[in-house]
Amino acid sequence: MNESLLSSADKPQSDTVDEPDMAQPLVCLPFQQSIYLVGMMGAGKTTIGRALARKLGWQFVDLDHELESRCGVRVSIIFDIEGEQGFRLRESALLDEYTRQPGIVLATGGGAVLAAENRQHLHERGVVVYLRANADELFRRVARDRNRPLLQTDNPRQRLKELLEQREPLYDEVAHLAFDTGSLPITQTTRILLQRLQDYTASPAHQDSEQSD
Repeated sequence: MNESLLSSADKPQSDTVDEPDMAQPLVCLPFQQSIYLVGMMGAGKTTIGRALARKLGWQFVDLDHELESRCGVRVSIIFDIEGEQGFRLRESALLDEYTRQPGIVLATGGGAVLAAENRQHLHERGVVVYLRANADELFRRVARDRNRPLLQTDNPRQRLKELLEQREPLYDEVAHLAFDTGSLPITQTTRILLQRLQDYTASPAHQDSEQSD
């Protein structure tokens, strides 16, 4: 696959990979695996993932942003040029690469779980956290975002509900932990999620954790 699709004003500004912030006390976890965040668009994977990585002193990677950086254009342009199938092939190759790296917090794209191979890599190579939110909350968060090619329809709210219904069983299948993102401030959300991760025993059985406080 070509590394660059276009050279134009559509090139995104990449903040894909964050270096760990070593200036603050770090939180330790009882397992060594990397953490992979899955969930729908608008679930908070990037925001929560970045905050989580900072607390852990780990590298943060946003898979969609890294794909944009390598291709030189936004996800919506990749969809326009190569279609969803072409995008998914690129996504799978990059996911395979990053799930082989230790000590990272990886925010995946909403549709990364569609491929069985991706689900296997995620589940076997790290601790997968499903960030949950209901369809109405997700739509509220992404309604103004024009860089969502799958929502460029006459009824984006209905399309989002359909996508959630299709993907939720796959998120449940791949996840070791499920966490409701809710509407708490990001600092509080991150603190609660970190506590859930500290309590996680890395057993193969899925464990559900609901946000409360």
